[in-house]
Amino acid sequence: MLRVLSVRDYVIAERVELEPGAAYCVLTGETGAGKSILVDALELLVGGRADPTLVREGAERAELSAEFDLVAGSPLAAWLEARELQGDPGCLILRRTLERGGRSRCFINGHAATLAQLAEAGEYLVDIHGQHEHQSLLRPAAQRALLDAHGGAEALALDCGEAFRDWQRLRALVEEAAHQFAQREAERAELEERRAFLDKLAPVAGEWDRLAAEHRRLQHGSSLLAGAQSALEALSESEGASLPQLAAVAARLRALAEHDAQLMPVVELLVSAEAQAAEAMRGLRHYASRVDLDPEALRESESRIEALHAAGRRFRLRPEALPELAEATRARLSDLALAASPAALQAEVDAAAVRYATAAKKLSAKRRSAARALSEAVTEGMQKLAMAGGRFAVSLLPLAEPSAAGVESVAFEVSSHPSLPMRPLAKVASGGELSRLSLAIQLVCARESPVATLVFDEVDAGIGGAVAETVGRSLRRLGRERQVLCVTHLPQVAAQGDEQWSVQRANQRGGKVASRVVRLDRVARIEELARMLGGAEITPTTRKHAAELLDAG
Repeated sequence: MLRVLSVRDYVIAERVELEPGAAYCVLTGETGAGKSILVDALELLVGGRADPTLVREGAERAELSAEFDLVAGSPLAAWLEARELQGDPGCLILRRTLERGGRSRCFINGHAATLAQLAEAGEYLVDIHGQHEHQSLLRPAAQRALLDAHGGAEALALDCGEAFRDWQRLRALVEEAAHQFAQREAERAELEERRAFLDKLAPVAGEWDRLAAEHRRLQHGSSLLAGAQSALEALSESEGASLPQLAAVAARLRALAEHDAQLMPVVELLVSAEAQAAEAMRGLRHYASRVDLDPEALRESESRIEALHAAGRRFRLRPEALPELAEATRARLSDLALAASPAALQAEVDAAAVRYATAAKKLSAKRRSAARALSEAVTEGMQKLAMAGGRFAVSLLPLAEPSAAGVESVAFEVSSHPSLPMRPLAKVASGGELSRLSLAIQLVCARESPVATLVFDEVDAGIGGAVAETVGRSLRRLGRERQVLCVTHLPQVAAQGDEQWSVQRANQRGGKVASRVVRLDRVARIEELARMLGGAEITPTTRKHAAELLDAG
């Protein structure tokens, strides 16, 4: 669950902090106040693409951070531990900075992280449904991805794609074997020479970094040892060494403290300093005993570094990439060996075809089950969104040729009235119908999302009245199971919130504007709902209507 979202110098947000509760939280405000800025910031914190032009005018960089609850023993906790990105118990902090010059830096629990790691962590934390998501529903690839995600078939889809690519690679080898014998033999001879060279060199993954560190240590062994011994003398072995002096000062002050207890804190500090200095002395002695002054080891290290350097120059790559080259060379030689034996190669092709067929069959079965469930759930949701009698179906149509995505295409079909036939989504849905269908689909998928925080960014566009109230109630029910954050312009949706925050736009000196976020109490909520109902002029009637909306929620 999201505890705190902090935004600094991002677009028009100078310093904004949001602390949402655990249930259904709504964000409202006038157009242009910056409601969606908070969602955009959260999206950046879970791996979204950054745009340096969004750094606030006059600032050098934007700083975004979010604090989440972390359950001990959860998959995310295990993921963090495996990558040594742990932080305080029960807490996960994501941070990202965007510099005006284009540089972006990411942190997880204070540790420097990659953007890919930020995105991977984000998959455990937040599920964001954007206001333009309905547009992607018109694309076949998006429909297929949504069905696979809903049905838990994503891993099967990846397996199917990998099996397909492996099968196609081997089929390409068959054609290559038939048409490029001479070229293949020349390549094989060159690769055999390369393999022999690399086998003799035997580069190991991580060896280059280890060698560089070992070489630095050996190269500076004398100065390291001298420095350690000099520090030891200063601490305890020379005349006037600091450790005995600390002990003597502490003893003198301890005696004086019998006459004035105010000296005891100073004595305790000195005793602590003496203990730490003694610990440092023991560490230095242990270190000095292990410093290696071995000229032969230094020569061997330098010889190995030169050999790896020479190999890198020979193959025109960095020395640390040599192990990967060796592996790629062995893999290519294995392919060429198969190509030299048509019978063995065809057996590999046949086996790959069977692997693909098996993976595709499992994927198809999973999709059929998911298609039925999604069709029923979205059809049920349509009845509540002013589309009574409407139907939704996920059709699986066989492909003429197998593909990496499986042996069928996925198509979303809809009928807005019982008397009308099912037709592809793109051909029948009006703008309003499409936004309501998108919302019905998102609500179904959000209920099954494994993450604790669900964000809806103006997904209620194009609806109103009783339908808006239904949407608000649906989101509130969802908030009983998850933390739900919703950016909305509809008072019916906002009134259902367990808590409401107002995003406000204020003018500053110099003509600049800035956003601020305020948690609303009941009186302030009535005023905000009245504004949403009546616009600039708020009357007692609109306030009364706002209070009724809030009480009905």
